[in-house]
Amino acid sequence: MAQCNICYRKCTIEDGGTGFCKVRSAKNGVVYPLNYGRITSIALDPIEKKPLSRFMPGAKILSVGSYGCNLRCPFCQNYEISWSEEAYSYGTEAQVISPEELAELSFRYKDQGNIGLAFTYNEPLVGYEFVRDTARLVHEKGMKNVLVSNGMASREVLEEIVPYIDAMNIDLKGFTDNYYEHLLKGNRQMVMDFISEAVRHCHVELTTLIIPRENDSEAEMRELSEWISSLEDDTGNNVGKDVVLHISRFFPRFHMTDRAATDVACIYRLADVARENLNYVYTGNC
Repeated sequence: MAQCNICYRKCTIEDGGTGFCKVRSAKNGVVYPLNYGRITSIALDPIEKKPLSRFMPGAKILSVGSYGCNLRCPFCQNYEISWSEEAYSYGTEAQVISPEELAELSFRYKDQGNIGLAFTYNEPLVGYEFVRDTARLVHEKGMKNVLVSNGMASREVLEEIVPYIDAMNIDLKGFTDNYYEHLLKGNRQMVMDFISEAVRHCHVELTTLIIPRENDSEAEMRELSEWISSLEDDTGNNVGKDVVLHISRFFPRFHMTDRAATDVACIYRLADVARENLNYVYTGNC
């Protein structure tokens, strides 16, 4: 048996078994990722699609995903490769690409405007070893690395990858423990700690998906944006007011089809609330 230290669960995994995310297993008492190099999705995307609005705007970036996730969002937009039953069967049959091959592929697309590689679509950090190994090689080719993550990972994991990451978009899905624990099966404090540390090392933008009747109150948005505005860099200077927040509209999907899409007026109203504390607030899916 071995203990995984990716997130707050610290799953104890038997040899041949898996943890909560279904992609971390154990062999001879050592935890390893089953999804190492297994690529389910790849596309050359505008960087704004990550979304990143204030990091190399107008650029394109080769975006890759594997499978697996350590949250259980019922509204997941990428459930086919995240945590549905199909995700694990599909993922285990996915094409295996080595870090060297993927880094070379990203370089090959440079003449099409590609600036590097984005780890996205599923939760990249459940297989952080592949992110680390590939991102290092991408940097050696003089290109950029982007991470799109739910932020539910330990400081140890962040320290492994952050030397090679140039920008992140991190989900801050809501601002109550009840929302994170009961609906998402996650831990808000771990995400907040991850964000607080990440802003000390690279460009960070945040995304909050607004779910009707869950996290759509002005009071919660005010508290969330106030916290973001308090973030500091590694010298103690306030940088939070300039951290970008993307406020996105929900559409019924996966296991959450019991409510309509978020009202557009609600998104614009919450964006105005966030602008009381933040300099850069963008609306999405409107």
